[in-house]
Amino acid sequence: MRGAPLGVLDRKVLRDLWRMRGQVFAIALVVAAGVSIQVSMGGLTVSLAETRAAYYERYRFADVWAPAVRAPQPLAETLRALDGVASVETRIIAPVLFELGGEGPPPSGYVQSLPHDGAEPAVNALHLTEGRLPAPGSSDEAVVLDSFAAEHGLAAGQRMTITLAGRRESVTITGVALSPEWIYAIAPGQLAPDPALFGVIWMNEAGVAAATGMSGAFNEASVRLLRGASEPAVRAALDQVLAPYGAAGAYGRRDQVSDAFVTAEIDQMRTMTRLLPPIFLIVAAFLVNIVVSRLVAVEREQIGLLRAFGYTPVQIAGHYLKFASVIAVLGLAAGAAGGAWLGAQMAGMIAEYYHFPFLLFGVDPAGYAVAALLALGAVMLGAAGAVRRAARLEPAEAMRPPAPADYSRGLGAGLARLKGLDHQSRMVLRQLLRFPLRAGLTGLGLAASGALLVCAFYFSDAVEAMVEDYFTLANRHDLSVHLSDPRAMGALDALAERPGVMEIEPFRAEPVRLRFEQREVMTALTGVVDDPRLARLTGPDGETIAPVPGGLVLSRDLADRLGVGPGGTVTAALTRGARPELALQVIATPQTWVGSGAQMRLDDLNRALGDGDVINGAVLRVDADEAAALYAALKDAPGIAGMQFNAEARRTFQAIMDESLGTVIGVFILFASVIALGVAYNAVRVSMAERDRELASLRVMGFSRGDVSYILLAEAALITLIALPAGLAAGALLAWGMSLSMSSDVFRLPFVISPASFAYAGLILVVSVALSGALVRRRIDRLDMVKVLKTRE
Repeated sequence: MRGAPLGVLDRKVLRDLWRMRGQVFAIALVVAAGVSIQVSMGGLTVSLAETRAAYYERYRFADVWAPAVRAPQPLAETLRALDGVASVETRIIAPVLFELGGEGPPPSGYVQSLPHDGAEPAVNALHLTEGRLPAPGSSDEAVVLDSFAAEHGLAAGQRMTITLAGRRESVTITGVALSPEWIYAIAPGQLAPDPALFGVIWMNEAGVAAATGMSGAFNEASVRLLRGASEPAVRAALDQVLAPYGAAGAYGRRDQVSDAFVTAEIDQMRTMTRLLPPIFLIVAAFLVNIVVSRLVAVEREQIGLLRAFGYTPVQIAGHYLKFASVIAVLGLAAGAAGGAWLGAQMAGMIAEYYHFPFLLFGVDPAGYAVAALLALGAVMLGAAGAVRRAARLEPAEAMRPPAPADYSRGLGAGLARLKGLDHQSRMVLRQLLRFPLRAGLTGLGLAASGALLVCAFYFSDAVEAMVEDYFTLANRHDLSVHLSDPRAMGALDALAERPGVMEIEPFRAEPVRLRFEQREVMTALTGVVDDPRLARLTGPDGETIAPVPGGLVLSRDLADRLGVGPGGTVTAALTRGARPELALQVIATPQTWVGSGAQMRLDDLNRALGDGDVINGAVLRVDADEAAALYAALKDAPGIAGMQFNAEARRTFQAIMDESLGTVIGVFILFASVIALGVAYNAVRVSMAERDRELASLRVMGFSRGDVSYILLAEAALITLIALPAGLAAGALLAWGMSLSMSSDVFRLPFVISPASFAYAGLILVVSVALSGALVRRRIDRLDMVKVLKTRE
């Protein structure tokens, strides 16, 4: 059975779509760009959040961690009996050095103990990707973190040498695993994961305890809470129980490094999902308004005839809404497919740095429904005004052509008095005066494109400024050495005598709870020399901000969390030694872009803790020619808990940013160019459709193709010239909003845009408009003058 034939108006919709296919395609591309961002970023946000939640639940990720110096194992039962506690796993954590051969910097990391009976941990269980857990009772078997094993080619059955508590041991690798604690496996104080230099292993409790002298004791408890339990109350109870055993202060997921990075990633994607798709869809609404308004204006007589033949206003409105809806559906289909592909690519990129047992990108039907609702809503809103005008046209009014534009008054009269303008330029300006709303909407669309381009290049500038500040201004050392225990100042002399050490500064970092009024923050308090040069907090001009006696230098992010400013007095509750509480006056709150900082004088910190003139780390400036000899010497040095290498960290971070940020910038530039191309092309095509008879008449009168093209393209050029500075300014405003909304506890984006970024954004915008002009210029060159002149106006 044959289907019902298409109605008259449906056939007209198809003819209109084919006749205006270039404009329809351009608008559909803009819709597709907005939909693809909504689908990809929205789907990826949901996928990552749900994957994290499922992983945490299945592998019993902790809610609270409670570190101590040395607590007896029987105390675990007391911890399990606390209100709000669902389960507790006690363990030993110790720094470890890996000896894997080669002359480069030695990798370091942590060893974490597993239950002595070989059972799976009750909290923070491992996901084995290869092999098995260490056998019960073994002391020389280990499971290795997946990313570290992959980087160094380690596999089950191989042996490797580690240095644990100053003792060199050979262990057999029994398995490779993922851990919910190490989704983002990053060394303390670093910007990005570097599996070449940082790793984690798990060994049976007996082996770790024997090496570290912790038999019958633990130095950290991992806790899962009952549903509805108060985390602050449980943390306070844990601190109270563990206080006699050197409790450093319990902390929750917000301060767990891996989870903090994952949370920041999800929050940033959620921010981009909220901000970017509306820009594209608003521009699409502008374009639909322009095209449908022009279509209604051209077809006034046809609308009148249809009304005279009995078509109702509802049918007329439905006809033009169908035209607009086809554009929306085309954009929606392309955007949904493109968004699914883009989301899958981004999920693969994220999986390189965030290690889950699984991370599958998917968009549920609700996600597609939201994208469809946004796309259809934007297009229908854009068409609404023109559709309403078409539906209200009465037959008699519609058959009467609109009155010609009157340029004898106002600005039109002013144009006539301008003696320096040629005739073509007057025609350009008159067209803009005739349709000021359309010109304004076109300018807004081009400005939106420019704003997105500026924002794309802003991310590159912000990361470059962040890297320069962190690695060049604030941290001017080459190597950071962390000691396993606080040592007398003589340890500094021993380090200074190593080959290649050109400059050295000691430090002491201790856990602290900072309190101001009703707010509290847990962080590390670092004691530094009187005038630090190698690791410092800096002012806006790069100057060192050194702590004064009895004073505290607090990074601005910590100051904001506490609600304190310079001159305020903060209570610093140290959790080591005699656990003193100090009243410290905040002397400055410098801006830091990476991590946080709280510094006081080293001698003041040692005096408060009362355990002598000691340090637990040092930063070194190293002679590059002797770096290999220094690394070899430090591998065998007792008491070295770990090392961090500034150049390697910078290189790794730069490589990650080049890959991930390069992709983001590329997508931004592509989509912003789509907006510019679509807006400019539609504006010029609509203008050409309105003036084709006029342009053909000029050609018959002897005007060249260049003269005729100037009349048409100069209009787009003038609008672009006006929109360009507005777009650059809007881009700066959008970048400023991004810098605020995408900041987290982990890092902040500085608001800095280089002149080159503005120049590149402007250049891409101009090139996109020029390309659209070139496409229309071909149509002008092929203009059929005889056919056009036969057409009634």
